[in-house]
Order: sequence, then C-alpha cells, then structure tokens
Amino acid sequence: MELALTVPGKQTRKKITLPDEAFAREFNEPLVHQTVVTYLAGARQGGAKQKNRSEVRGGGRKPWRQKGTGRARAGTIRSPIWRGGGLAFAARPRDYSKKLNRKMYRSAMRCIVSELIRQQRLILVEDFTIESHKTRDLLAKLKEFELDNVLIITEQVERNLYLAARNLHQVNVLDAQAIDPVSLIGFDKVLCTVAAMKRMEGMLS
Repeated sequence: MELALTVPGKQTRKKITLPDEAFAREFNEPLVHQTVVTYLAGARQGGAKQKNRSEVRGGGRKPWRQKGTGRARAGTIRSPIWRGGGLAFAARPRDYSKKLNRKMYRSAMRCIVSELIRQQRLILVEDFTIESHKTRDLLAKLKEFELDNVLIITEQVERNLYLAARNLHQVNVLDAQAIDPVSLIGFDKVLCTVAAMKRMEGMLS
C-alpha cells in the first residue's frame, strides 16, 4: 500500500510504499481488546500492603487475666477488633499482569496501525522538529497541521520536542521503539515521521 506525505499548506504527490502484511491488516477487535487489557493490567502497581495481627508491633502480653475482671476475654491488644490492631483480611502485594504471546501482540499492533491508516487518523510527514523548547512553538507547529489532540512518533525523541510537549495533556511524544497499543488508540490523530514509520515497519513485519 502507499501512504501520501502531508505538508502543511502544500499539495504533494510524494508517497511512501508500505508492506501490506504490516499496514493493511483487517481489524481484529477481540485481539486488540485483549492486548489493551493486558497492557493496562501490566501497568498496575499492585503494591497495596497492610499489616495483619502478626505484623503489628506489640501485643505480646495478655492485657488482663482470663477470668474475674468482668470484661471480655482478650489475648492481645493487636487483635483486629481493637483500635490500633492488625487487619483481619490485610491487603497483600498482587501481580495483575497477564500473559500475551509476542505474536499476538505484534498482530494486534498491526491491526491498530492499519485501522489508523484506514480511518485517515495517521499523518505521515518527512520530519518534525521545532527550533526551541517553548510550548508555544510546538502549538504553532501543530496549528499548521490543524492538530490539537495528537500522538507524535519520531525515530528518536529530541529534547526540544520533549520539553515543549510535556506540559500539554492532549499531546504526547514517543519514539518508534516505545509505541504501545494504549497510546496509539488514545489520541484523535497520530503524526509519524518517515524514519519512525520505517522503524515500525521493521518491528511489525
């Protein structure tokens, strides 16, 4: 398949040829859904930790004798029913990650990129750089392309581009090696340089 280059304010006939096996795949919704769920599950920290009665400090001595006080029996001040005691069902660190085969992940990424191309949400440019790290310079550059909610993919993220975009919650910058399914589907448009597309071609082929 062929994808035309976009030049703001100009008409260009230059096109880039892309392999159909990587960028013209049918959309497999169940596979893409499974991949997104697996990616999000792997990003969960799962580090909640609470102390049970055996881990709370103190409570080694019986608070009062078993009989004769008129009070309820108590063996430790760290019982879950006491203030300051341990929790009866304390949370433990948990691994939320799911298993997904590498071939399935690559296939899902091909489906997502192919669908972006079909929906005309992927914009291919020769190069994308800004002269300074000012956010207003990046906004002016995006205005030329009529973009506001966009993921920018370059071969290597330049420092100026990273600094200019980090303050914009509707703009994200990734290098081709760091793309993920959630980022690809989370923006209205995806702006990709030719060099980054070639790198993605090698990763997805």
